[in-house]
Amino acid sequence: MPHTPPPPQDTPPKAFDRLLTVLHTLRSECPWDKKQTMETLRHLSIEEMYELGDAILDNDLGEVKKELGDLMMHLVFYARIAEEQGAFDVVDVLNGVCEKLISRHPHIYGDVAVDNEDDVKRNWEQLKLKEGNKSVLAGVPRSLPALVKAYRIQDKVRGVGFDWEEKQQVWQKVEEELEEFKQEFDVTSNKTLDTEKAEAEFGDLLFSLVNYARFVGINPENALERTNKKFIKRFNYLEARAKETGKSLKEMTLAEMDVFWEEAKGL
Repeated sequence: MPHTPPPPQDTPPKAFDRLLTVLHTLRSECPWDKKQTMETLRHLSIEEMYELGDAILDNDLGEVKKELGDLMMHLVFYARIAEEQGAFDVVDVLNGVCEKLISRHPHIYGDVAVDNEDDVKRNWEQLKLKEGNKSVLAGVPRSLPALVKAYRIQDKVRGVGFDWEEKQQVWQKVEEELEEFKQEFDVTSNKTLDTEKAEAEFGDLLFSLVNYARFVGINPENALERTNKKFIKRFNYLEARAKETGKSLKEMTLAEMDVFWEEAKGL
C-alpha cells in the first residue's frame, strides 16, 4: 500500500522534519535506499558538492537551491545510517556542530574581544589546538585537490601568524620561483633536463602563485575554474564555426582557427 507523502511545510523545523520523514520512509521501503552505506554514498556526495560549486560559479540561484537540497538529503542519510548502527543520530550531529560553533566564537558567546576577521581566525585555530588537534594543518583533508589544498594550507598557517607582511614580498617569491623554474629549461645550456627537478620547481612556482592570489584576496580555485569555463565556451564556438565551413579542426591551420578564436573573444 503506497505511503501518503507529507505535505510541504512553512517553517524550517517543520520542513526539516518533513525531510527526515521522507528519508526514513525511503530507507525502510525503497530497495535502492535500503542498500546504501556511507561508502556507497561517499562518491555521490562528492559529485553533489561539485555540482553545487558549478551552480555558485554560474550564479544560478535556482540550481544552488536544488543542489543544497541534494546535499541536505545526503547529510540526513549519513545520520540515519549511523543511527541504525547505534553510533549517533541527527540530533547528536546538530547539537555537536552548535556546541563547536559556540565554543569557537568566544567573541560572540563569551568575553573575548576581537578587532577584525584575522583575530577571529587566529582564535579559531588556537581553540582547535586546545581541543586536541596536534597541528594547525591537521584539519586539511588529504584527498583535497592539490590546488585547493595549497590554498587551505596557506590560509591555515596564516591563522596563527605565519604569513608575509607585504604583498611585494609575496610577489618577489613568485619571481624567485619562476626564475628557478626557467633555469631548468635554459635553452643555452647543454645539460640534460631533470624532469623530477623541473616538476618540483613547477610545484614551488604554483604554490607561490596560489599564495600571492590568497594574499590579495583571490581564490585561485575559483579563478582557474572561471578560466576553464571561458576556454570551453570559446573552443565550443570555434568548433561550431569550423563546422559551418565544412571543415574539421584537423583540416584547419592555426591561423584559420585563430580567426574564429578572436571572434569568440569578442562575444
